[in-house]
Amino acid sequence: MTDPVFFAPSRRYSAAEIATLTNAELLDASHADVMVSNIAPASVGGAGMLIYVDGKRNAALLQGRTAAAILCSADCVKLVPAGIAILVSQKPQQAFAKIGRLMHPGAATPLPLTGETGVSKKANISSKAKIEPGAIVEAGASIGPGAAIGSGTVIAPNAVIGAGVQIGRDGFIGPGVSVQFALLGNRVIIHGGAQIGQDGFGFVGGPTGPERIPQIGRVVIQDDVEIGANTTIDRGAMSDTVIGEGTKIDNLVQIAHNVKIGRGCIIAGHCGLSGSVTLGDFVMLGGRVGIADHISIGSFAQVAASSGLMHDIPQGERWAGSPARPMREFFKEVAALRGLTKPRKANDDG
Repeated sequence: MTDPVFFAPSRRYSAAEIATLTNAELLDASHADVMVSNIAPASVGGAGMLIYVDGKRNAALLQGRTAAAILCSADCVKLVPAGIAILVSQKPQQAFAKIGRLMHPGAATPLPLTGETGVSKKANISSKAKIEPGAIVEAGASIGPGAAIGSGTVIAPNAVIGAGVQIGRDGFIGPGVSVQFALLGNRVIIHGGAQIGQDGFGFVGGPTGPERIPQIGRVVIQDDVEIGANTTIDRGAMSDTVIGEGTKIDNLVQIAHNVKIGRGCIIAGHCGLSGSVTLGDFVMLGGRVGIADHISIGSFAQVAASSGLMHDIPQGERWAGSPARPMREFFKEVAALRGLTKPRKANDDG
């Protein structure tokens, strides 16, 4: 287990408590009072630790392992070493994550970096800004006129909140973040260095070179969105850039002007979404996916890492490759290419 200097557990939990909190089945009632002091990966374990294994394919990790308790699927029960409290769950990883969030709330939802409460005297706040009681504004943050910050939201050091920006409750705006021309819902988390609401890349050819098209739209970020470090989200040109409820965006992602992202999407690092791209609900993009402008991706579609997308994807389909195509077609082409490059045997015809 890593040194807990940064993330000490909030308290210990008994195996019985964990079973109740996760709807898991504690197989041996005599283990109800076994105490769990922290979480650990199954490959490490350790005294007092809660570990998890999801499916027999990972059960080899349990050989010779020590732990206080394990969350596992039913097919792993016979492989668990003696003396470990067994909690059978249909979704061990999700159950493990829930306990992890309870033990380490500061790792699940970012906390103030300086430990300040209320509004720091070293913050630069316009007299025309509105900050609800319970909000935290740390030293070095700047909040412009007409901006509003909801109760429970943390504005970290050196964050800049532009004029008129509205931020809901219980959110977190990380260090060095800038938010302008944007409306944010409740429980929105934006990690350090992200830039929200800057100019979209809008130009038109002119006699002396590219000429700017004014970008007069907004960024609308709905409830429970999380945005990774150093990600950039451009404001719309004449309509809004919209990030749907519950969507999670990784670090170093570029989202261009007028993009519309649905609910519950997952976008991995280094993705680039060109202007006016539309994603339906629960779309998943692997790392380094690039999408051409005005492309539409249907709900529940998945795009494999490093794909280059130049065509619309219907709902629920899985695509891969560059240029991207349906995944089955992509793998057929890969297999065919391998066949062409495979060395021929000496007795082959020709």
